[in-house]
Amino acid sequence: MRAGGDRERDRQLWDGIGAAWIQALRARSIKDRDSTVLEWQVRCPTIEAMTSSPKTLDELNARIVKCERCPRLREHCTEIARVRRRAYADWEYWGRPVPSFGDPRARVLILGLAPGAHGSNRTGRPFTGDGSGDFLYPVLHETGFASQPRGVSLEDGMRLNGLWITSVARCAPPGNKPTPEELRNCTPWLDEEMRLLGNLRVVVCLGRIAFDGLLAWAQRAGVMTSRAGYIFGHGAEYTLPNGLAVITSYHPSLQNTNTGKLTRPMFLAVFQRARELAERDTRQEAMGKRRDDEKVFA
Repeated sequence: MRAGGDRERDRQLWDGIGAAWIQALRARSIKDRDSTVLEWQVRCPTIEAMTSSPKTLDELNARIVKCERCPRLREHCTEIARVRRRAYADWEYWGRPVPSFGDPRARVLILGLAPGAHGSNRTGRPFTGDGSGDFLYPVLHETGFASQPRGVSLEDGMRLNGLWITSVARCAPPGNKPTPEELRNCTPWLDEEMRLLGNLRVVVCLGRIAFDGLLAWAQRAGVMTSRAGYIFGHGAEYTLPNGLAVITSYHPSLQNTNTGKLTRPMFLAVFQRARELAERDTRQEAMGKRRDDEKVFA
């Protein structure tokens, strides 16, 4: 764990965050490793359009971290960070909107609900430092998406390969229940992420709200006009009109995993299938390119 002074310096740096600082943070993390069922309207009239679109995922993350759109969420996260849980009394909580994490070249996207109050809201990285992450990362490691089976902090050396992790809400909500308005406030972030993930082929939705969020994005983006026929269920698969594969899964919350509603074999099968779909698409693209090359030289 980083000392409180180090984490406080990080917090101050995030105040003036930019893409250059994110690159510096990544470089420092590598060095440290070697010596991270609500529905809402499709249209979002209450959200102001971005004055300019971010050019990279790093730039998008920089904007997410500085977001102040939801006073209730900002107050809640700040208070959680101030009071802290006794087990984490010596931590300097992140306490801000949580940026996404992973490989910018990802072909697979995990879409979750929201940061945990004492997990991501504490550590500053999705599914890091709580029970959901303890269930998720070993599966990602076994299926080749994660460099290690355990995520505890930004400085633990975790790297993702071919995978990007995000959520429909970027701040920890009271009772794990963001309001419809708060979900709407976060929709521009997902819209930009989907635009910037140029290699994306598969989306794994963790929970019904995440699935609703993806379908809402697809309608906003003009990918589809109706949600008819898209029903949430664990292990359900769909292909959107634009060819994007979607797999739905129960969320790896303690409520689901401790009761046996979601077991490790069930969860493992989801990500094995996600890899299969992503790699099948890669093979099809390679075959298409080979046929094009053969035509050129014919």
